[in-house]
Amino acid sequence: MSHNTFGHMFRFTSWGESHGPAIGCVVDGCPPGVALDEQIIQPFLDARKPGTSRHVTQRKEDDRVEILSGVFEGLTTGAPISMMIKNTDARSKDYGDIKDAYRPGHADYTYDAKYGFRDYRGGGRASARETAVRVAAGVVARQILGDGVRFGGALVQIGAHPVDRDDWDWTQAREGGLFCPSAKTLPKWEALLDETRKSGSSLGAIVEVVASGVPAGWGAPVYGKLDADIAGAMMSIPAAKGVEIGAGFGAARLTGAQNADEMRAGPDGPVFLSNNNGGVLGGISSGQDVVVRVAFKPTSSILTVRKSVNRAGDEIDVRTKGRHDPCVGVRAAPIAEAMLACVLADHKLRHRGQCG
Repeated sequence: MSHNTFGHMFRFTSWGESHGPAIGCVVDGCPPGVALDEQIIQPFLDARKPGTSRHVTQRKEDDRVEILSGVFEGLTTGAPISMMIKNTDARSKDYGDIKDAYRPGHADYTYDAKYGFRDYRGGGRASARETAVRVAAGVVARQILGDGVRFGGALVQIGAHPVDRDDWDWTQAREGGLFCPSAKTLPKWEALLDETRKSGSSLGAIVEVVASGVPAGWGAPVYGKLDADIAGAMMSIPAAKGVEIGAGFGAARLTGAQNADEMRAGPDGPVFLSNNNGGVLGGISSGQDVVVRVAFKPTSSILTVRKSVNRAGDEIDVRTKGRHDPCVGVRAAPIAEAMLACVLADHKLRHRGQCG
């Protein structure tokens, strides 16, 4: 199986399966002398880990990260950084009934069509369990970027119900539950998720991620565009089905006069009067906030019976048992933040390599 590595100058290779003994990654390209240890990484993994509320999968994983190489006395050495997270609460027996069945919406059929084999235990490599190591790699990226680049991630829509943007509070998003930035919206979403979970179905969601403090000049024209790499990174997250940068699809409804981000002179360069382009112009960062939204499809593992076929070609009905998120978007904000950090760290190093 190829294509398990992400990035160019800053890159990571992830390994492991949902129900294997462990998952992990190897980060390559990190400069020496960057502060890093397990205590720096762990809070970010805790924000993503399962089993933290009734609104997410009840699989209980501590997600304790172990750094196996590339760090000495709290600083990176420049060597590859290997990290491991043990799986401690896998229940493979939950998947015995679907060993030969193709679950609608899952990668079961496509993995079988490509490889002639699939790990049916929790989806194997296709499982969102793999995203824990992306979060760990994202912390290394954050350390490379430094305190000047700041990240915020929030859930902005569940199903057909958007957040109340007039009540936006980043502190609420980090501490109030569901990564919801509105105290007014949160109880409505909680009630919606409770109803959906009890009905045996699931919901889609939209996550918004913002990176502030990105200097102008990162990215490259044509085939190395910053926004193209961001879009690819976000689409690599399991269940992601759409990405917007800035106004995104909404830009199609604007006129040229409305969409153009006007400028005025400022003490340190141009000051933009709007940010419809999401902090990227011509594939290069403009110095504004980089704004990304990712649409996630509803969780495919549901109790509602769905029509399908099995490996023998027989028509069957499938009902997926086990422990699953009623809305995968609920835990997606830390993952999207991590992938954005990885792209930005990569482009920081690529910019330094080209422009000094």
